[in-house]
Amino acid sequence: MDAALRDLAQEWWDGMMARNPTVATRLGDHRFDDAIEDPSPAGLAHERAFAVDVAERARAIPVADLDEAERVTHALLLDSCQQQIESVDSDEIQLASDGFTGYPVSLLRSTAQLRAPDEASAEAQLERLGKLPGALDAVVAQWQVGADRGWTPAIAAVRRSQAMVEGYLAGAVADDPFVGLALPDGWDGAEGWRARAAAVVAEQVRPAYERVAAALAELAERGRGDDRPGLVHVPGGDELYRSKARRATTTDLTPQEIHDIGMVELTEVLPPQWGEVGGRALGISDRDELFAALRSDPAMRYESAEEILEVAASAIDRALAAAPDWFERMPAAGCVVEAVPASLAPGLPAAYYSPPPGDGSRPGTYFANTHEATRRNRFEAEVIAFHEAVPGHHLERASAAELEDVPTFQQRGGYMAYSEGWGLYSERLADEMGLYSSDTMRLGMLAADAWRSTRLVVDTGIHALGWSRAEAIEFFVTHVPLDPEEAAVEVDRYIGMPGQALSYKVGQREILRLRDDARARLGERFRIERFHTTVLRHGGVPLALLADLVDDWVERETA
Repeated sequence: MDAALRDLAQEWWDGMMARNPTVATRLGDHRFDDAIEDPSPAGLAHERAFAVDVAERARAIPVADLDEAERVTHALLLDSCQQQIESVDSDEIQLASDGFTGYPVSLLRSTAQLRAPDEASAEAQLERLGKLPGALDAVVAQWQVGADRGWTPAIAAVRRSQAMVEGYLAGAVADDPFVGLALPDGWDGAEGWRARAAAVVAEQVRPAYERVAAALAELAERGRGDDRPGLVHVPGGDELYRSKARRATTTDLTPQEIHDIGMVELTEVLPPQWGEVGGRALGISDRDELFAALRSDPAMRYESAEEILEVAASAIDRALAAAPDWFERMPAAGCVVEAVPASLAPGLPAAYYSPPPGDGSRPGTYFANTHEATRRNRFEAEVIAFHEAVPGHHLERASAAELEDVPTFQQRGGYMAYSEGWGLYSERLADEMGLYSSDTMRLGMLAADAWRSTRLVVDTGIHALGWSRAEAIEFFVTHVPLDPEEAAVEVDRYIGMPGQALSYKVGQREILRLRDDARARLGERFRIERFHTTVLRHGGVPLALLADLVDDWVERETA
């Protein structure tokens, strides 16, 4: 790789890890284990200045002298800098008090994935723990600045975040996730370390989280009610939402265009599929009758938490066995199934994936939510596993982490439209691979697709068109076989993290479009495994760049 580009890309990654040290630790980079994020205005200004400097030096590198792979790296480096600049300039941290993007809850969620490989790391992370209250107080200060300018959060989102923080505080210090850090195997200092950590948690960390809980309660009192939960109701919210939509989709689609795409999927594309698969699975072709059956039939629910984990593991094992026929290269890292930590489970989705760290200390992990197991839908079991693990995020992210001759930021970075688009694409790909065990499980595939299409309509409806929370929930239960309580959890997620939900369907549609175009142009020369290599070979990229890469591959194949 071009030496100047390689060095600048490494400088970018090192700088971002230094500014996001808990992320670095989670990824297996232990250089910054004693440090904590600085979400203060000064800290964010420093991040912005760094991004501007790297971008300026990247533009000075002669692109004409770079080969294809280097040009991809160059484009991604510039885009990563621009994304960081736009994130700081948007002041979005002032509204990030929800349970998904908010720093205090995100930190609780990620702590279970941290480890100390040696004594030095353990001591450094204990030092970090003492700095955590300052970071939490800085975040609270940002929320207060936002509220004072009229950027009050939606009550529905902030109440869920408050419940998660209060749930953490209600737990015993001995079971605290910070005290429970994975320490070196056989370390004789482990007991003493945990005693010291417990003291820091009791005397410093938990009081700071109590201040977070109080701030969330105050924000809820000042927040936007259920009749006006969207960004359209805050000063400058229209532009903030357009910025978030651009970054989530990596496109210039307007909120109205995105809304219309979702409506077409829900009213034209999916209805005949519901009739066909529903007829085979349950003898019901009418969508509304089918939804009623899926909601009411006890056979559609899990019997236990253990069953959730067993079904997920079985689906992933089948996918791993079939995948080599569809992919030229499989990641070396394995994928394991674990339950979502009980203290966080009530506020988290049905499942999520955590990629393997760079130090190889653990495999990729599929976290399944076993909270209130008997209320969870069995028919969704396989599709979620295929999305989050194999052939979905595990193949995508673990493969990216193992790419050779690319900078670390390219191995570990990503784009929601690419990543979540791949995850949703994988749900349909799994059907082509013959992975679903029954037509009932295929109903889960359709439900997931309807879910993501509904997100296009509901997210834009809330944040651009002014929908109320009740309108969004009603639309959701009309088009997706969830009960109102489950739909409310989803809607509150979109309220709290505007734009993110747009990435799934927009990305999936583009990957499918590119595949269809490549197959049409190549005819008998089209090979699905080579298409997948082309999509995955550079790691996460914006959709426009992905289109260029696929087009270049097709031209080479036809030369």
